[in-house]
Amino acid sequence: MSPNPLIGVPADRRVLDPHPFQMVGEKYLKALTKGSEALPLIMPVMADDVDIDELLGRFDGIFLTGSYSNVEPHHYDGDPSAEGTLHDPHRDAMTLPLARRALETGVPVLAVCRGFQELNVALGGTLHQKVHEVAGYHNHLENKDDPLEKQYGPSHPVNLVDGGLLRGLAGVDTVMVNSLHAQGVAQLAPGVCVEAVADDGLIEAFRVDDVPGFALAVQWHPEWQVMQNEFSKVIFKAFGDACRVRAGRRQV
Repeated sequence: MSPNPLIGVPADRRVLDPHPFQMVGEKYLKALTKGSEALPLIMPVMADDVDIDELLGRFDGIFLTGSYSNVEPHHYDGDPSAEGTLHDPHRDAMTLPLARRALETGVPVLAVCRGFQELNVALGGTLHQKVHEVAGYHNHLENKDDPLEKQYGPSHPVNLVDGGLLRGLAGVDTVMVNSLHAQGVAQLAPGVCVEAVADDGLIEAFRVDDVPGFALAVQWHPEWQVMQNEFSKVIFKAFGDACRVRAGRRQV
């Protein structure tokens, strides 16, 4: 039996006074082990100290996670962030070029929430920093006073684009997803295809077609209790299968 594919998971860099730590939420790692049947390895966001091509040469896939931090707006010529906004410039410096290079070299990429926003920015798109303050859009934030089960529970429907990857995986045209984000797509990056749209018109998923590997980004959190949600399971399985194909090619 072939070994499980190796999936690189870029970390968040957080300071736990006084030292900086490289951290990844356990729910993301568990989703990869269970939903993708893969071996996740935490990738330090140390762009000045590691070689991106060397890293990508060792991995069968890249998973861009969600985070409490936001992409710094100077990466997409956005307005300055509101005071108190959490940023992670070390992650930005790593993941934006990493995502572009992964796509160029055919390394499968799955991106969720912040990762979805990162991938859009990496490819030339822009973001709304506070979707709930933009006319015409709903409030896509969670209520942090709710228990986690409710925060990550179904929040609103998304329409899956006919002929898209997600439509094919789901077998239906509408699914319910959770919603825990302030930021969202303002201008979609060129060269990508919309996969899902919320009921207020906000783009919730896209794929990158003109690349040699699997490349899917979703705004919601399919990693949450992945094995209890059939739609989440097929997303992570499709990603894992793509990573296994790459692993097989690397071993030839």
